[in-house]
Amino acid sequence: MSRALSNLQIDSARLWGSIHETAQFGATPKGGVRRLTLSAEDKQVRDWFRRACEDAGLEVHVDALGSMFGLRRGKDMSKLPVGLGSHLDTQPTGGKYDGVLGTLAALEVVRTLNDAGIETDAPICIVNWTNEEGSRFAPAMMASAAYVGDFTTHDILSRRDHDGVTVGEALDTIGYRGATPVGTQKLGAFVELHIEQGPILEAENKTIGVVDSGQGVLWYDGKIVGFESHAGSTPMPLRRDALATLSEIVLAVEAIAKKHGPNAVGTVGEAVIAKPSRNVIPGEIAFTVDCRSSDDAIMDALDADLRAAIKDIAARRKVEATLDLVWRKPATHFNPKLVDAVENAAKMLGFSHRRITSGAGHDACNLNTVMPTAMVFVPCKDGVSHNELEDATQTDCAAGANVLMHTVLALAGVAS
Repeated sequence: MSRALSNLQIDSARLWGSIHETAQFGATPKGGVRRLTLSAEDKQVRDWFRRACEDAGLEVHVDALGSMFGLRRGKDMSKLPVGLGSHLDTQPTGGKYDGVLGTLAALEVVRTLNDAGIETDAPICIVNWTNEEGSRFAPAMMASAAYVGDFTTHDILSRRDHDGVTVGEALDTIGYRGATPVGTQKLGAFVELHIEQGPILEAENKTIGVVDSGQGVLWYDGKIVGFESHAGSTPMPLRRDALATLSEIVLAVEAIAKKHGPNAVGTVGEAVIAKPSRNVIPGEIAFTVDCRSSDDAIMDALDADLRAAIKDIAARRKVEATLDLVWRKPATHFNPKLVDAVENAAKMLGFSHRRITSGAGHDACNLNTVMPTAMVFVPCKDGVSHNELEDATQTDCAAGANVLMHTVLALAGVAS
């Protein structure tokens, strides 16, 4: 790579300005962003992004699930584009950086290449994936999952939010049901920049996380059926208390995750007592369990240990307990050549860095099943995300965008 090219830097102030300009769409009083997918606020940011892409000379098209693609032509259009991007939707109490950084950094890469008059050999395609967060419609990452064939377009279009509105109806309402069939825009590779959403980079004072893997996920729906009886007149030894049973299960999940640590986590995130009353022993509870690891063998062990523990607890407490696996996503192992390209870019630019596992799911994890994929992480303050207090520095965001740009240049090549 020439010295001039290796010194190429994105416009840090322009990227920072784009992040804060788009943060006005769905801005919250606490400084965060509430921009649920396919909402009026999502339409605002999509319209902004479309105009910005067109102003940068990109050919923009929208697929049937609303994902937005901006194509920058390369010298050799017979080659598949190098994809980069993320998402623009947020959690109900989201921040300015989750997803947004990766999408706007992709735009900034294109703007920088335009300013420098650099033509790549292969084309480049920047992407805004629909509904990564899953906070309005389930599942999360639905558009990229449909792109790789995990769901049909019809299935996703029929999914409903809490108010009964379908994805298809919401797309029509904001005018973003595209004519292009899902999967039409082929990509040769994909690189996603994201805040870490964890505390490791900040704690170790590292600027760049070179993501080599993503945790696999086990999601369960559980149910405990005991016996409702009077809280005052039922002796303690004769109780079949569903809530007391759940308390043991929660501690078992914690203990099992620690047993298989440090490469394992486990969480009981929801619990609902049926017909709760102050003076009635809980007789029925529905609950959920989320277990994760980047090692598939550990995922198997988590599953086996969890089932054995629940069976033992239920028998001892004389209740019925069921545990249904509703989703298993295998661990993601990103393409070694792309991971090396990210690491090489970080080294060339002189940034401190480390290999890291993603604890959260991302569109890149879905795409990795059908194309070479990698991710770049930058620190976020205190590891906080999915929260209005989510924060990152301009310096770190620019560093990540520069690593993204030089990774893409290494993959797309510079036209001679």
